Amino acid sequence: MPATVATLGGLVGRRILAAALLALCVSGAAAAATVRSATDPLEPQEWWLSHVGADRAVAPGPGVPISIVDSGTDPTHPEFASRPSTTFLNTQTVLGREEYHGTVVASIAAAPANDVGIVGVYPTATLDVYDASGDSRGISDFAATTGILAAAQHCPGVINLSFGSTQQDEQLQDAILTAVHNGCLVVAAAGNSGDFGSPTTYPASWPHVFTVGATDASDLTASFTTSSPAMDVSAPGVDMVGAVPPTRNASGYQDGFSGTSFSAPIVTAAAAWVWTARPSLTATQLAGVLRLSARDIGPPGFDNASGWGILDIPAALAAAVPPNDPFEPNDDVDQVKPGKLFELGQQPLTMPGKPSIRIAATLDSSEDPHDLYRVWVPARRTVRASVGPGGDAAVRIWGPKTARLNEGLKARRRDLRGPSIRAEKKGFEAYVEVLLTGRSNEARYTLSVTAASH
Repeated sequence: MPATVATLGGLVGRRILAAALLALCVSGAAAAATVRSATDPLEPQEWWLSHVGADRAVAPGPGVPISIVDSGTDPTHPEFASRPSTTFLNTQTVLGREEYHGTVVASIAAAPANDVGIVGVYPTATLDVYDASGDSRGISDFAATTGILAAAQHCPGVINLSFGSTQQDEQLQDAILTAVHNGCLVVAAAGNSGDFGSPTTYPASWPHVFTVGATDASDLTASFTTSSPAMDVSAPGVDMVGAVPPTRNASGYQDGFSGTSFSAPIVTAAAAWVWTARPSLTATQLAGVLRLSARDIGPPGFDNASGWGILDIPAALAAAVPPNDPFEPNDDVDQVKPGKLFELGQQPLTMPGKPSIRIAATLDSSEDPHDLYRVWVPARRTVRASVGPGGDAAVRIWGPKTARLNEGLKARRRDLRGPSIRAEKKGFEAYVEVLLTGRSNEARYTLSVTAASH
């Protein structure tokens, strides 16, 4: 039987009362002038739209796709039956009362403005959905892997993963790395175990995953949010209303949902919105824009509970472009060597006829702890690598037989060469690693690689 991972909706929703309004504690940012008014009956209950600034900017038309990999989304629901720019990547099943999660997640992200129910954060988005449910217990890791790989065919795009487990799955992680390699941003719910010690949760804690925690109507971190050094930003995730299949509620809607599952699609939708409006951004730059433009809560700067703060769409649309981080993912040999995880591997920095180079990139202890590059060592030449400025990053070179950075002591003695390596009669390919020195959790660096006869 395939393994399952839990959806991260967490807390059970209540029956919706169409005439009821949620009691809001509106922040200063939410009180700013709005540019869109309520069009759908339940939009006044969507308190989160103002808290992330979705009411203070005009969403573009269809563009960078949102891919929801979750339990089935009800294709007959009024929010999706005739929704434009919507693709069901496989057959959707919503049998039984418990198969509602994917429908809620998709509606929070992208329910259209159609005078029915709710309006999503990015109502005109291009929406792709993949049913990864194994059974009523949760998401199948095999199906989720297949769904991520299907979504990765549509990169650049934003892939939403509102599920998690305390157990790692190598194939699932490889699928995520493939999506990142193809140019997608992968967004994951942080988890709902904050009241139980915040155990490490995957995929949220893997490198190259954009992790989202939950906040309430008072802009406070929800107690259930799984805190982690991998946290990126937060978004509303308490007392949410969303579309559900009629097997869950005959009205087609339900409120009272709480969990980081419902925070993640807000960020996913916002990311696709910003990327559509700013198409020259790379995925790593988009992630940086979302972090640096977030509205800080809690301790100044980054913290494990809320990341860099609450998502702020207008600020992200206007934020300065951060430095690009090229060649990602490039954390280990299997991500850069041809014929391993990626057929062509990563492009080598140097090669015959191009013996030297300088590039700029970044490191982050949670998101991107190592950068590994292929380099050509010409015959009768010494290749040297150096990194600067400051002392936040260091560099070392590994020999051509290196299979992985975390190799055994005997292989390490054979392969690890320090800052230089020399070829004698025949040239070969080696690997340059840039890593954090421990002085900081992040680094911006310039790497220089040169080849000389001495």
